[in-house]
Amino acid sequence: MSLTDILSPSDIAAALRDCQAPDSFSPKKFFQLSGMSKKSSSQLKQIFQFLDKDQSGFIEEEELKYFLQRFECGARVLTTSETKTFLAAADHDGDGKIGAEGINLLRYR
Repeated sequence: MSLTDILSPSDIAAALRDCQAPDSFSPKKFFQLSGMSKKSSSQLKQIFQFLDKDQSGFIEEEELKYFLQRFECGARVLTTSETKTFLAAADHDGDGKIGAEGINLLRYR
């Protein structure tokens, strides 16, 4: 299984095109453009498993930097400010990492 089994390749491409420039990444806009905001909670949990590279059950700041590359290996790395903003938006309990429920919450923000 891959992300393109859940998300449209053309939607992923559009979302990645939108945030090519450094400091242009917006989690909300990326979720909308990629189609993630329209997915069910169970589908988002599947997507989360792809994003959680070390399969720890959480996405830590170091993994989050490479968020875009999980969708396309040639995509850019998120800047420090983008990573911190993304983490703040999805880290619902302030522990410095994002669980599957944090990804689910981003659909509504």
